[in-house]
Amino acid sequence: MNLVIDIGNSSTKMALFDAGKMLFSFRAKDLSTKKIQDILIGQREEIKRAIISSTKKIPEFVPDLISEYIPEIHILSHETKLPFKIEYSTPKTLGSDRIAGIAGVFRKFEGNNALIIDAGSAITIDYLIDKKYIGGNISPGINMRLKALHRYAEKLPLVSLTGKAESPGRGTEEGIESGVIFGIVYEINEYIRTFLMEHPKGKVILTGGDAEFLENRLSFPATLIPDLVITGLDFILEYNAK
Repeated sequence: MNLVIDIGNSSTKMALFDAGKMLFSFRAKDLSTKKIQDILIGQREEIKRAIISSTKKIPEFVPDLISEYIPEIHILSHETKLPFKIEYSTPKTLGSDRIAGIAGVFRKFEGNNALIIDAGSAITIDYLIDKKYIGGNISPGINMRLKALHRYAEKLPLVSLTGKAESPGRGTEEGIESGVIFGIVYEINEYIRTFLMEHPKGKVILTGGDAEFLENRLSFPATLIPDLVITGLDFILEYNAK
């Protein structure tokens, strides 16, 4: 059994996998010793390996605590053995969540060309071409754009997402929301359009906290995979166990 921990910008997700199947998962805003121990104590005889991915500095207590229960721990980085090649000019700065997402797509679609759209705090657009990660783009996510408009334009209010805004907006708040949402939708649509022109049989994947919100607003079909990062982490763990 594998323990997977994904420490993100706004929350942490933990999951248990057995033979590639997710048995259990939970998400927490803050990771605590008790939350980890609750899982480890109950499954300590069955969990053989663990992997940790983090978009920020990993709290020291996390690997220290896990090592008391599990003999094999992997901290995901660009140096981890992967089933695909990373062609990135600054591999040290490549987020481990992006690496895991690519691995999840590689596993599910057996290395087919893919465009991976992760709509979270930031929106990442990543390309898996000929079983190689060739790079990607990063832009602000929905909430980041809403907050930025309020912070850097003195008279603009901080708008909460309602999902009801139409374009053109008929008021300032609706204009802000529609500008952010439709701006992101048009942005993603163009990425998909150009990708499919070059790779007609390629796969388009949508994941991240805002993925479900955006899915039905796009002009192109995309495969929604909510647990892409943690399934990718499990795949990497299995790949390194061979």
